[in-house]
Amino acid sequence: MDFPRLQLATLAFLTVIIQALVLDLTQVISWVLMSITLCCLAWQISWILPYTSLWKKKVRHCENDNLDSEISILTSNVLATNRNASALIKLVQKHQPDILVTLESTKWWEEQLQVIEADMPNSIKCPLDNLYGMHVYSRLPLENEQIEFLIEDNIPSIHTTIVLRTGDKIRTHFLHPAPPSPTENTESTERDVELILVAKSLADTTQPVIVTGDLNDVAWSKTTHLFREISGLLDPRIGRGMFNTFHADYPFFRWPLDHIFHSHHFELRDIQRLPSIGSDHFPLLTKLSFNPQKDNNQTIPNARPSGIEKANNIADKKPADKSDVPNPIKD
Repeated sequence: MDFPRLQLATLAFLTVIIQALVLDLTQVISWVLMSITLCCLAWQISWILPYTSLWKKKVRHCENDNLDSEISILTSNVLATNRNASALIKLVQKHQPDILVTLESTKWWEEQLQVIEADMPNSIKCPLDNLYGMHVYSRLPLENEQIEFLIEDNIPSIHTTIVLRTGDKIRTHFLHPAPPSPTENTESTERDVELILVAKSLADTTQPVIVTGDLNDVAWSKTTHLFREISGLLDPRIGRGMFNTFHADYPFFRWPLDHIFHSHHFELRDIQRLPSIGSDHFPLLTKLSFNPQKDNNQTIPNARPSGIEKANNIADKKPADKSDVPNPIKD
């Protein structure tokens, strides 16, 4: 029930209006019913409000004009059966991202995207036909690339070091854990364990970090909150908007499933949802600026003892350890 909080808030708001119009407000029971609905509305809003412009921004807007310290990442779940590759290619040509990461990409998608390799010559390719293929294309140098299957044998993740134009190195993790669904995992255990293992592997690092991908979880969920708390990473959407990327075809049933998190070394230059490419997900374009000298002005999430205990309980559900998560930058 973490997913439909926006929809439930909308329904609660409409219900309050209807109650005020049709109920007999001279009766105590009418006020009781309205109070219950208002409590439901307030509870749902408390979860989603940080992802609106009414909340304080967690990540500062970048005022630096040094483009060499910038990195732009276009994340796109392409939908394996989608055949509109030209739409994604046009977005890449228009926005010129430094990094393109595709999810659900197959061998067919790999062949179609060969045309961008002249401008994005560095790549990591893991084509699969099970909805969990993944490709990374980059204008920037990549080092120590690794493809891992952390929790499930058919669900990959990609881990690499991105070298900025300034020479600074960024530890980067691209993820696409499986969602809870009747046709895949009946519970969210596999997804939650993968996210928490990555978070635990980042808990004590002082390295610049970016984590991005389709996490099959909403931004305001308990698991995503715990991921940020344990990892210490920041969410640039807080105070700016939800940037709902799924489902592209149904406006009332949309959630922020495609994410980007980063360490305090970065400021945000821009984040935007791009037009549909025929997939069930919209692409997400994020531009970050590497400004480590200003990191003290951004509040870093602190792990509470209760959060650490909860994360350990989740991680213990599968025979995996945080050491299984590669660190592509060697300390």
